[in-house]
Amino acid sequence: MSSFLSSQSRQRRVFGAHRWSAAGALVAALALAGCGSSVKLDENVPVTDRSGVPVGQAGAGGAGSGSTSGVDQRSVTGVQAGSQVPGQPPQNLSRVIYFDYDDFTVRPEFTATLDGHARFLNADRQRRVVLEGHTDERGGREYNLALGQKRSEAVRRALSLLGVTEAQMESVSFGEEKPARAGTDEESYRLNRRVELSYR
Repeated sequence: MSSFLSSQSRQRRVFGAHRWSAAGALVAALALAGCGSSVKLDENVPVTDRSGVPVGQAGAGGAGSGSTSGVDQRSVTGVQAGSQVPGQPPQNLSRVIYFDYDDFTVRPEFTATLDGHARFLNADRQRRVVLEGHTDERGGREYNLALGQKRSEAVRRALSLLGVTEAQMESVSFGEEKPARAGTDEESYRLNRRVELSYR
């Protein structure tokens, strides 16, 4: 009888040890998973572009291991002779930068567009541009005004990295007040999450 009890006691200790090992591994995995998503970047850190390569051209044949810049080369359009009205940005250059829902990160597909606007502004230092931030109607008024401002500031930082002077740019936010398209469907929301470049 005592050998039977000691055998059961030994089994409980072994099973208990395995249970605690599994629980410890699960806690460690959850802790590590939580660490990866909680890191916030400081947006106020000054950035200096020392590469000498214009943004959007660092991909194919550029520095590094031949990786692409994240720009779809099919969407890159150059400034062609005859496509520009004197004193105005190229006609084939979009004046709208779109954003993902509840986000103010400039997407890689707009790198070439911003590069074109930067070239235009750098060629004429007297030109000014107002960066108008907009949101869709979801969210409160104050939140949307702040999000629209963050979007216009993100475009301003991108243009600044491309050499545009701070004196040439003004960032404003209209929040949800001036929709590009009225509606409550996803396409309307997508078109309303934007920054418009308005030249003065």
